[in-house]
Amino acid sequence: QVQLVESGGGLVQAGGSLRLSCAPSGRTFSNYAMGWFRQAPGKEREFVASISWSGGTTYYADSVKGRFTISRGSAKNTVYLQMNSLKPEDTAVYYCARGTASRATSLEAEYHYWGQGTQVTVSS
Repeated sequence: QVQLVESGGGLVQAGGSLRLSCAPSGRTFSNYAMGWFRQAPGKEREFVASISWSGGTTYYADSVKGRFTISRGSAKNTVYLQMNSLKPEDTAVYYCARGTASRATSLEAEYHYWGQGTQVTVSS
C-alpha cells in the first residue's frame, strides 16, 4: 500500500512563497511520474503540475506557469512544489499523486495514489 504524505502548506500573504513536499510512506515512487493537483472550495480538483520519473519533463497549468516549480529530490523519492508570487486564487487544498507510468501527464485519471492534501491559504 502506497501512502503519500504532503507537508508545507499554511497561510501566506499575497506575493509570498511556500514550498510543498510530498514523500511516500511505505513503497517508493522513484520510477513513476508525480503530480500536484488542487481543489478550491466549491470547485473541482484541477491539475497544477507534473514531473516525469527522471525529472526531465515537467508540465504546468497555465495559471501557475512561471510562478510554480515542481522538482524531485536527489533520490527521486520526494517531490516538491515551490510556489512563488502566490495569489488569493491559489487558495486550495493541494494534493500530490503518483502516476501509473513514468511519463508526466496532466490527466487525473492517470494518477493512482493520492495524499490527504495540505491546505494553502493566500490572503489578500
